[in-house]
Amino acid sequence: MTNAPFFITKAILKEMITHCQNELPFEGCGLLSGKNGIATSIWPMENISYSPNSYSMDLKQIEEVFDLINKQNEKLVGIYHSHPTDRAYPSPEDITYNNYPEIAHIIISFARSSTQPDVSCFYLRGTRVIPLKVEKIKEYNI
Repeated sequence: MTNAPFFITKAILKEMITHCQNELPFEGCGLLSGKNGIATSIWPMENISYSPNSYSMDLKQIEEVFDLINKQNEKLVGIYHSHPTDRAYPSPEDITYNNYPEIAHIIISFARSSTQPDVSCFYLRGTRVIPLKVEKIKEYNI
């Protein structure tokens, strides 16, 4: 069952995929912010795990990005990361270590192709995985 759509600009989606491609063979990760529930800003983060199977973000870097998001009068709307060799579906670790059940989680999978990755989006609420439809929009003006 698919819930409400997750809106993201085409430019941000492209930048997110490029960031994760550049991080291969490790998982890439980052944050998305915006207004009115639409992802219009991207915050590529460093994966301090340097792993092809997991990611961790530096707490200090997260705090700095949250300050910048607030200064732009935006809100955190998404967390993204890649799966270099696995499908675009949350791993057991993604579910267990999730601290943001109200935020969309975008997973970019390079398992089938490094140039045409699969992109999926979910809410992770407890052990429930709720799919969201990724809706690409051309641009968003406030």
